[in-house]
Amino acid sequence: MDLMNQSCDETEHVEHLRLVLQILRDKQLYAKFSKCEFWLNEVSFLGHVDSSKDLAVLDWKPPQNVFKILAFWDLSGIIDVS
Repeated sequence: MDLMNQSCDETEHVEHLRLVLQILRDKQLYAKFSKCEFWLNEVSFLGHVDSSKDLAVLDWKPPQNVFKILAFWDLSGIIDVS
């Protein structure tokens, strides 16, 4: 099982991490810490790095036709058009 915690700031991240670990503990599930990574600024997931994808979405020009709308939705993860 893969878990990813994305937060707006460090304080929120600490709280989210605490909650996730507590829920896992309550369900008697445990993390193998040798496979865990904490406090990362960007994450590669399925061949994509989140921070670069976020920047691409922010810099995207307003779509002018339905094909460009679909391309934007695909990039932003709203839909999968492949």
